[in-house]
Amino acid sequence: MMRTNVVINDKLMEQAMRLSQLTTKKDVIEKALQEFVAIRSRRDLSDLRGKIEFFDGYDYKALREGI
Repeated sequence: MMRTNVVINDKLMEQAMRLSQLTTKKDVIEKALQEFVAIRSRRDLSDLRGKIEFFDGYDYKALREGI
């Protein structure tokens, strides 16, 4: 864990707390960071769209049924 002090817009924090229904500023900040990382990670995956070549006969639906 890392301790840090930051200046955050009070109105923005109040809105984030209301929307998230979280009760502490720490929880709001952690949730925001988790969502930021998740969104950016998905964006990186979307950069691969159209760049991956699958072998002939690849059937992702058949593979899903095996799970």
